[in-house]
This record gives sequence, C-alpha cells and structure tokens, in this order.
Amino acid sequence: MNDELSPEDELRLNVLFNTELKAVRIDESNMTLWALTPQGEASVPLKPNERADRYLKRVREQLSGHALGSPGGYPVHLTRWTRQSQAGLSILHLAQLLLIAEEEAVVAVVHSPALTDELARYAWWCMPTLENARLMLMRDVVCRGSMGRTLAEFLVDHLAFLHEDDVGILDTVAVMLVSDVLTDAERLAIWKRGSSRNSYYVAFLELQPGMLPNPRPARADHASVPVLADNPYSLILEKALSAQGQTFLATTALILERPEIQEVVNHTLDALAQWCAPLRQADEAARSAAREALLDAAPQFESDCAALDALAAVDADSVRPIFLKTTAIGSLMRRKIQPIVTPLLDAIAVLRRQP
Repeated sequence: MNDELSPEDELRLNVLFNTELKAVRIDESNMTLWALTPQGEASVPLKPNERADRYLKRVREQLSGHALGSPGGYPVHLTRWTRQSQAGLSILHLAQLLLIAEEEAVVAVVHSPALTDELARYAWWCMPTLENARLMLMRDVVCRGSMGRTLAEFLVDHLAFLHEDDVGILDTVAVMLVSDVLTDAERLAIWKRGSSRNSYYVAFLELQPGMLPNPRPARADHASVPVLADNPYSLILEKALSAQGQTFLATTALILERPEIQEVVNHTLDALAQWCAPLRQADEAARSAAREALLDAAPQFESDCAALDALAAVDADSVRPIFLKTTAIGSLMRRKIQPIVTPLLDAIAVLRRQP
C-alpha cells in the first residue's frame, strides 16, 4: 500500500499549510479539498494514487498532523466524545478542529460552550446542516452575532423540507423562538403553517403563550372578571378571557383534537400546565378560598372556574401511563388518550363560549 500522497497533492497541501487557514472540508463525491482563508475559498482537486477511501484517510492524517500536531491522524479520543462534554476546550483548540476535515470534529465545535460567532461562521461553512443550525442558535453569542440571522433564515427556508417530521418541527420552531432572531413576518409565516400541521403551534404555546400571532377577539365579558390580588382564579380567568388567552385555548384545542405523535401531546399538555401554573401551585385550601372569593364577587363565572380546575389538573404525566404501554401514533393514539383529552376540550369550550 502506498503511504504517500501523490506529488501534486503533497505540493498543493504544503502550499495551503503556509496560508492562514480558517476551515477545511472535503467534497468526497468530487474528490476536492476546500479551504477557507481570509482571502476567500481555495480548492485543491485531489489526485488519488490508490483507493479513494484510503487516500482520503491519508489526506486527513496530513491535515491533522498540521493542525493538531498529531502525526497519527485524527485523535482517537475525539470519536468517543458524547458531544456534550467539551467544556474544557479552548477557542484555539476549537479553531484547530475545523482544519482537519472531519465531520465529528465540526460537530464537537458546534456543541462546545466555548463556541464564538466567528467559529460558528467557519463551522457553518464546513457543515451547513439543519442540526448544526439548531445547535448553534442555542448559543446567545451566536444569536447576537452575525450568524444569528444566517442560521434563522436557513431554518425558515428549510422548514418545508421537514414535511411530516413532527419532532423536527417541534425542535426547529422552539430554537428559532428562543433565539429571538425572527422577524415578525417570519414568526407569522411559521404560525400559519400550523393550519396544515398543528405541531408548528406547540413551541409558541410553550415559549410565547402571551405573544401568539393573529390573536382572536377577547370574550365579551372579559372586562367583568373581578381583579382580586393574589387570587389565582382571578388571574387565570382574566388571562383566559383575554384575546391572547382565547387564542391560546383555541390553539390548544386544535392540537389536542388531532395530534399525530406522542411528543406533540406531551409538549402541549405541559404548555397547558405551565399556563395554569398559579392554580397548580396553590394548595387545596388556598384554591378553595380563592374560588369562593371570586364567585362571591362574580357568581356568573362558576362554570368557568370549574373549567379552569379541569385544565389545571392535567399535564404530560397524565398520559404517561398510557404512553408507557404503547408506541401508537395517529388515530390509534388519539383513541387511547380520549378519556384525558375529551374533558380538556369540553373545559376549553366552556371558557371560549360567549355569554
């Protein structure tokens, strides 16, 4: 077996090593090495003198020897990383990992807490994937930097390619909302996708329940809710009858009427539980006193208080015993969770009815 690169490639790589390299990647389908420098991109067409996979291994050994001082090639310990334990890496080491044309090394950089906006740009040049975009947008330094908009625009454009991947939709929309780099038009466009796939709504309910796009009208008697200090029924009822509350409840009902996978159910129920947090956090005695105080001031809201009780009693743990026994999705899953979901839909209908 030949242990040397072809003379042309040896020469070109040596020339490349004398430039200020920022990142390196290899297009294996075209056998081309690409390098990113301050002057732009440079390409090196590779001329293998043996089987392609063996030759590319030796090219990467050369890159690793130059960048990391590891003559044996890609450090074995890197391939055993869990991708969550790179806290000890310095920015310099991360930059070196982007010079060895190894996807695993790029992923390690993307996962690192030491990631910077500049390194994110180089990592993105190396490996522009959906997963890497999501991971990097989870870093505040990236969201606030020049890469925030680049990654957000990529994710917005690629939402359509997720098709029926509900988990991918949940994760992608959540990252974009948390990053706070979306324009109002982009938020609205993502929200509107929920009309064809309700999993698009879920992250909005979890992360921005009081800032939902296209709010519905408030209930006609919204202004009649008594304002009682430290009263969870007063607080939640006022929220429920407001424009945002009516939108939250209507959207929750839309999701629970036809969820496709268990993850959508779990996230939606937990979003509802968080929305009902003031009631859930009060003990039974405090809730009883609060409910009595509100109904003394406004007895017409008795059925609404009962509906709030029904909503506050449920979270993802409510369906866990069912989901532990089945991997069902779609219509079969919906039938199995009907005893839990139907009372919720009835309670939401009460809170959305016009007096």
